[in-house]
Amino acid sequence: MPDFKFHIWIDPLELAGIDGETLFVRAPDHIRTSVRDRYLPLLLAAARRAFTANASVEIVDGSWQPAARAVPASDPEARDDSGLNPKYTFEQFVIGKDSRFAHAAALAVAEMPGQTYNPLFIHGRPGLGKTHLLHAIGNYVQRYGAGLTVRYATVEQFTNEFVDAVRARDTQSFKDRFRGVDVLLLDDVQFLADKVKTEEELFHTFNELHSSGRQLVMTSDRSPAELDSLTDRLGERFASGLVVGIDPPDLPVRRAILAKRARLDSVDASTDLVEEIAGRVTTSVRALEAALIQVVAYASLRGESPTPDIARKLLDKIGPDRRRSNPTVEDVLMATASQFGVTTSELLARNRRPTVARARKVAIYLSRELTGTSLPEIGRRLGGRDHSTILAAVRSLGGDIERDSELAQAVDKLKRQLQVPV
Repeated sequence: MPDFKFHIWIDPLELAGIDGETLFVRAPDHIRTSVRDRYLPLLLAAARRAFTANASVEIVDGSWQPAARAVPASDPEARDDSGLNPKYTFEQFVIGKDSRFAHAAALAVAEMPGQTYNPLFIHGRPGLGKTHLLHAIGNYVQRYGAGLTVRYATVEQFTNEFVDAVRARDTQSFKDRFRGVDVLLLDDVQFLADKVKTEEELFHTFNELHSSGRQLVMTSDRSPAELDSLTDRLGERFASGLVVGIDPPDLPVRRAILAKRARLDSVDASTDLVEEIAGRVTTSVRALEAALIQVVAYASLRGESPTPDIARKLLDKIGPDRRRSNPTVEDVLMATASQFGVTTSELLARNRRPTVARARKVAIYLSRELTGTSLPEIGRRLGGRDHSTILAAVRSLGGDIERDSELAQAVDKLKRQLQVPV
């Protein structure tokens, strides 16, 4: 079935239990009736192909519990130890000028693991395709790697498995799972912040794999140089190979992404519809695909064809017109100066007056959070300040926000004012 229908109606379902030849499928309240009315025959046909020729399927609610003789559904993760999503491949990735280098580096690593760029570190804002490239590497290696083993995990999964292993006093099996593979793919390493024991374990895992010539690939929303919460020794290792960035796709690439998504999902998306969505949703690939799914699903439920007018009305309800450009450092400076009653000239100068100093720290912090500009570049634009001064301001304001609710409210207000809709 088309991806957009699968995501809406089938993806939320869970196998709740098995009783003989009957499969009990749990469905959320808001879609249960529709799934039972529209998709039960499809589920039944699938069950009879994959389970048993005489299978039956029952749709149940969240309170359903297996009877004494029914068998609870097994953990689906146990069926595929790699953690890979087979849908994310290099063929499905739309290459643009802002992602071409990252795509080429990822493909080179997949073709020759441990021999080209090791480690490979991919960074960029959420939703730009970093995770897609991680899975694409893993799927390529599994298909063409002549038996090489792969494991994908987010840092959260890595942490949870490590904590469970420590509690069970079985760290050796954890080490075997993560240090015994040929290619380790780690997603969202920025979330290592404040996880001292996990960071130490990853440090040793990194050394073990790298020293034996096995491949590591990591992603983050920031470059290694900007992951100021990491210890220097781990940050240095992340940066010791090839570091590549991905930027938001430009308009031609956004058009190509939507056209390809529509083609793969067998969706009748006109050029005008693609143009409307591509012009409005500018932040990420994930947001683009979500917008297309929402528009097509909305039109399908109304028995209509998806049109630019439907897209316009629906996306206006979800959020304002998304044609706004990302905020710049200059936008942040002007908004912050207005909020704190100072001038942008005072923020750029060496003025140490408390009100100005506080506003300047907020401007630095928000420039770092909202614009994607590097710390050295922020320093250059704020009167030629050096990297260490900017980093100290970012760290300092993070603590100030936790202690000062009034400051936290001011920062939140500025974020809402400056943030581009996602």
